[in-house]
Amino acid sequence: MRLATWNVNSVKARLPRLLEWLDEAKPDIVCLQETKCAAEAFPVAEVGALGYAAAAHGDGRWNGVAILSRSGLDDVTLSFPGEPGFGELDGVGAARPEARAIGATCGGMRVWSLYAPNGRTIDSPHYAYKLDWFAALRDAIEAELTGPLVACGDYNVAPTDADVWDPALFVGATHVTPPERQALADLLALGLHDVVPTPMKGPHPFTYWDYRAGMFHQNKGMRIDLVYASTEVAERVRAAYVDREARKGKGPSDHAPIVVDLEA
Repeated sequence: MRLATWNVNSVKARLPRLLEWLDEAKPDIVCLQETKCAAEAFPVAEVGALGYAAAAHGDGRWNGVAILSRSGLDDVTLSFPGEPGFGELDGVGAARPEARAIGATCGGMRVWSLYAPNGRTIDSPHYAYKLDWFAALRDAIEAELTGPLVACGDYNVAPTDADVWDPALFVGATHVTPPERQALADLLALGLHDVVPTPMKGPHPFTYWDYRAGMFHQNKGMRIDLVYASTEVAERVRAAYVDREARKGKGPSDHAPIVVDLEA
């Protein structure tokens, strides 16, 4: 079984590239983030032509997540229990959860596609929201760890200093603060495993490079897209790599996919 996760930075803008990549890489399960697409506008027919069932969660503005599967797509869950919201209020005056999480059971494995809040700046309410979001995610994942599970996507946190191209430049910024990294550690403490992919260039398995000129070419990136797997899944991992080729060419996402091959 081949599993992949990819922040596509707009599924509509990237659709031709996505379809080409699906046809070439042939993953069985794909977690997408930052689809920027309303659920009802997701290109179900296009991915269906390649044999994928699709479940999407999005409001058509920003954020947005989806799961594509050729291995079954059951028990779809939009958002996770207890997920906090931000900004827009619902009918009872509570902040609505954003479209940042979707779960499904695929081939007997529980799969979550996650797009964590960015956090913006440390003194921003978005940063506090990010930490609250991770705390709720931890509780939700703990409740689901009754069988094979993988929680993958854009976590917007670099786990260690080795996961950013120049740690000195990130001092005082989000994505690398101790509370954010502790949130990842709290997830791993549940018994999850960080499936670290093999890089296709250099010693670091970066998954994100800013669009600014030269960042990708110079490999000035970050590892913020992560695959966290339960022991049952981690023990099945045969190989994992960052598909850096998908970041090249005209009009790419600023993220590259992670591809994980699992034993049957």
